[in-house]
Amino acid sequence: MLVIAHLSDTHLDSHPRSAERTARVMDHLNGLARPADAILITGDIADHGEVAEYETAARLFESPTPVLVCPGNHDVRDAYRKGLLGDDRGGDGPINSRHDVAGAVFLLADSSVPGEDDGHLDAETIDWLAAELGTVPDDTPTFIAFHHPPVALHHPVIDPTRLLPATPLADLVAAHPQVVAVLTGHFHTAAASTFAGRPLRIAPGVISTLRMPWEGEGRLTTQSQPPGVAFHVYDDTGLLTTHYRVVV
Repeated sequence: MLVIAHLSDTHLDSHPRSAERTARVMDHLNGLARPADAILITGDIADHGEVAEYETAARLFESPTPVLVCPGNHDVRDAYRKGLLGDDRGGDGPINSRHDVAGAVFLLADSSVPGEDDGHLDAETIDWLAAELGTVPDDTPTFIAFHHPPVALHHPVIDPTRLLPATPLADLVAAHPQVVAVLTGHFHTAAASTFAGRPLRIAPGVISTLRMPWEGEGRLTTQSQPPGVAFHVYDDTGLLTTHYRVVV
């Protein structure tokens, strides 16, 4: 049984609130009676994309469990590399990474577009995903993770900034049976759907929770709800089950 703890959208800044909520979630995960096999954080790590914010993230994300992180639209690639990855060279190219953990493969792709809120996987990233998937045996569970959901989730403000176009990724997923699920963030609320015939799971937000249109007028997000985390469980029968929790 593989257990993945999935969180997103920490939006760390100079305000103590974001750090406190992130620390609360990490303390919860680090204190689990049965540790997760991986902690996945799907983007918008920093709120302003400053090196100091990523240095804070690096401290808060410390864990005996492997922590896998990819960027979101609020993240700045050069500062992300310097403050979070410890790469003094920096750089503005897409941040894509592969992690082999507990018998599974995690392919973390960069769906950010510098200076924009929109989601997009550029040709370099699609080629990278195709090359990596080509090396993974069909019986090895593989998770593709990035920030922007690749489907509409019925919110008029967030949906226009989803991953577009999604067809190149859908074609890749459909062609590779080892892909167990697609895991994303950006939506600031727990959600579940399907994509290219596979489970799509969206993590709740750490910093805030998105208000859906049918929940009434008001601010786009609310900070009155506690931060959340998703636990994805992949069992020996090939079944993926997701449990959503708030952390009080």
